[in-house]
Amino acid sequence: MIRSLTALFLLAATPALGAAQAPVVAAPGMGMVSAADPRAAEAGRAILRAGGSAADAEVAMIFALTVVEPQSSGIGGGGYFVHRDARTGRTETIDGREIAPAAARGDRFLGPDGAPMPFAQAFPGGRSVGVPGNVRLAALAHKKWGKLPWARLIEPAIRLAEQGYEVTPLMASRIAAMAPLWKDFPAIAALYTDQGRPKPAGAMIRNPALATLLRRIAAEGPDAFYAGANAEAIATAVRTAPRNPVPFETADLARYAAREQPPVCGAYRGYRVCGMAPSSAGGVSILQMLAMLSHFDMKALGKDSPEAWHLIGEAMQLAYADRDQYLGDTAFVDVPLKGLLDPAYLARRAALIAPTRALGRYPPGTPPGAAARTAGLGVDEHGTTDFVAADGAGDIVTMTSTVEGYFGSQLIANGMVLNNELTDFSFAPEKEGAPVANRVAPGKRPLSSMSPTIVTDAQGRVVLAIGSAGGRRIVMHVLKALVGVLDWGLSAQEAIDLPNIFYGGGALLIEDTPQGRALAPQLARFGQPANAVPLPSKLNAIERLPDGRWRGAADHLRSEGVVLAQ
Repeated sequence: MIRSLTALFLLAATPALGAAQAPVVAAPGMGMVSAADPRAAEAGRAILRAGGSAADAEVAMIFALTVVEPQSSGIGGGGYFVHRDARTGRTETIDGREIAPAAARGDRFLGPDGAPMPFAQAFPGGRSVGVPGNVRLAALAHKKWGKLPWARLIEPAIRLAEQGYEVTPLMASRIAAMAPLWKDFPAIAALYTDQGRPKPAGAMIRNPALATLLRRIAAEGPDAFYAGANAEAIATAVRTAPRNPVPFETADLARYAAREQPPVCGAYRGYRVCGMAPSSAGGVSILQMLAMLSHFDMKALGKDSPEAWHLIGEAMQLAYADRDQYLGDTAFVDVPLKGLLDPAYLARRAALIAPTRALGRYPPGTPPGAAARTAGLGVDEHGTTDFVAADGAGDIVTMTSTVEGYFGSQLIANGMVLNNELTDFSFAPEKEGAPVANRVAPGKRPLSSMSPTIVTDAQGRVVLAIGSAGGRRIVMHVLKALVGVLDWGLSAQEAIDLPNIFYGGGALLIEDTPQGRALAPQLARFGQPANAVPLPSKLNAIERLPDGRWRGAADHLRSEGVVLAQ
């Protein structure tokens, strides 16, 4: 059963957004950015125009999003970074996911009765805050692939914080949804409400405290975040939180390190698809689903075929069963990664899928090398964003970043929103006497659905870089877009515009769009209930055209995303 983020988050209905942006193609030898906020996209483009690399542009967007999209991401949270180097042909990743502080134990989210806390009780305040990873991630990315000085990359964010920015309709809807909580959180109320009234679209926000912090990070480097006054401010905010105060030490910040790790990659229809290894579930789950779908002629079925969407739904539910059973932080959990991606194992999983009927039950499999374990409760993250940058030299990056729920823990330190990422752990450390892979432990990274992904062709040339927001649905937003591009020959924009698909409550869920509404009754004929429901996303992508130029795509109709050419 999938746990929702509470009724508070469900109140944050996505407002009506604008018309689709005309296709944006970069000039030969020039770069491009795609982001869910136009101010962040402009920060990335400015860095490209100043001679920065794709990694530089991505770092600039990390800091800009801290200012203008605090409901979703920023340096008070963490993320995953996937980079493709055109010169070396190497795809590399950085895990900047938050970690649990030293005081966190397996019973962190158990109530006095030993039962898991209600989510609404657990996420606001100090208990849910993990040690942020994005600044260490950004510094490592800059060290490996940056061209411009570190301080230059933070200048756009400083200007936005000092000079101010307008509240967008999407941000206004998130403020309105969360503001009822803020009677207990005066620091965040002071930033995003006016005498208790949620700031509306068009209102100006200035954040001088955040500007001061950003100036220190620009001048002193990442240690200005993880040590000294800022480390003490974060620790104090958690220890003295108006709700759920818990121990949190400056040493928790001092010991944080972003983690370089190999991507997980797999073949599909002659392409190579690479994404994040655990602590992300995204890369593994996407490769599992693609491997299962490779046993069916998705191209011949086409994008309008109910059978094609049925097959996606079946592969999805089998992959998610494995996800919840086996995946977690590999520094703490023996994840049978090789077994989960074993072609013979995935062929057996694919053989469970019938083209004409729903399986009905979707138990986890037993991949080679798997230890006895039990599935944890599904977790979700709503406050997330993805952004992509490509440069004229051919390098490309996709990063997904999050503070978990809208405005994270609702805590503020030096003007930045602190995450509630620890609620991405399974609340119950054991189930039926067996350990849960995604249980809380000191220093552990919680499992995430974030799925930044890069696809290359048989000659090693980049085809597509993509990612999305959307909680547990992130994996499926990216998956349906990959099928759209690789199987159905769509542009990245056309693939993004396809209806989203997920599952819940024993039913297949298809996005409430004209195509989704037409598909729902046809999908139900396969034997599983199918409902057309809202399934918003924030997909961003850049693809490479046959002539080598970059073309961007964004989730224009579901988000405020834009594409900007250098």
